[in-house]
Amino acid sequence: MGKLSFGKIEKIRSFLPAICLLLILLVNLVKTPDFFDVSVTNGVFYGFIIDVINRGSELAIIAVGMTLVVSVSGGVDISVGSVAALTAAVITNILSGGEVSVNTLHAPIVLAMAAGLASAFICGVWNGFLVAHLNIQPMVATLILYTAGRGIAQLICGGQITYIRVDAYRALGSNIGNNPVPTPIYLAAAVMILTAIFLRFTSFGLYARAVGMNAEAARLSGLNPRSIKFLTYIISAVLAGLAGAIYSSRIYSCDANNIGLNVEMDAILAVLLGGNKLKGGKFSISGSVIGAYTIQALTTSLYAMGVSSVQIPLSKAAVILIALSLQSPEIEKIFRKVRKAGASPLVKEAAQL
Repeated sequence: MGKLSFGKIEKIRSFLPAICLLLILLVNLVKTPDFFDVSVTNGVFYGFIIDVINRGSELAIIAVGMTLVVSVSGGVDISVGSVAALTAAVITNILSGGEVSVNTLHAPIVLAMAAGLASAFICGVWNGFLVAHLNIQPMVATLILYTAGRGIAQLICGGQITYIRVDAYRALGSNIGNNPVPTPIYLAAAVMILTAIFLRFTSFGLYARAVGMNAEAARLSGLNPRSIKFLTYIISAVLAGLAGAIYSSRIYSCDANNIGLNVEMDAILAVLLGGNKLKGGKFSISGSVIGAYTIQALTTSLYAMGVSSVQIPLSKAAVILIALSLQSPEIEKIFRKVRKAGASPLVKEAAQL
């Protein structure tokens, strides 16, 4: 077995996000010593590190769908935040029966969730149709729902915040019974495991990579790029809808103006941090998930250090700048030159043996 060289390490797609996450945690170890403390209050786990894993669940779920969209279509889905808000609006409207605030449910939660996810599914069909069948650039196509989605959600909610003051509805965004682990953590883990199984034991993962790398070559090989692109936008929208349901359950209400606000930017950043290319092709779901938790760790860390919410976007912008710079063609050329310079003596030495 050969030694683990720099070149081999660089090929591990989760390397960059894992290093970023590790650096943030190491900074916390110095700046916020109690960052890793975990306590149990009223039977529930509390602590900064729990907050990172818990609060990062929605972003991790959305990042899974965004990764598939980016890899297959070479574009981004900027409507995920609006789809999350729209799903939350549908769910709360059904549960409240159209009232602004209720203490009893007007419909079963399962029925409302199914209707909410169905609305997200329809959003995915719309985006997929525009991108896969009308060949509209993904960002432009999803810009329509990005703009209209929150407006539709506002119309459903009557322009007001709808409150569902029922404990059963809060379970999705908090805890179930006496379980100390927040429910969103289980949901995010389930999405990751099911996606991994889906990509590992079906041909979809291979087809998605093939279409993302060269759609025309994939078509000539007998694949149907349109169907694969269409399906990825549906998956992205349904996962955004699930995240919207969690967002809504956390605050036991629907605030259509703020649910999932700007989450599309964080999801794109998570994909980038995960070592994925915006031009499509090969992808790493695990890298994007680590990227999502890195962003949440950064946000939680800054709050723990007393940084104001106004300054946090600047910190994220700095991370985006570093991530994009490391993936730029010019930086890649420098890395290749460094590898060749380091490999040359070894090659010569091997030739002499």
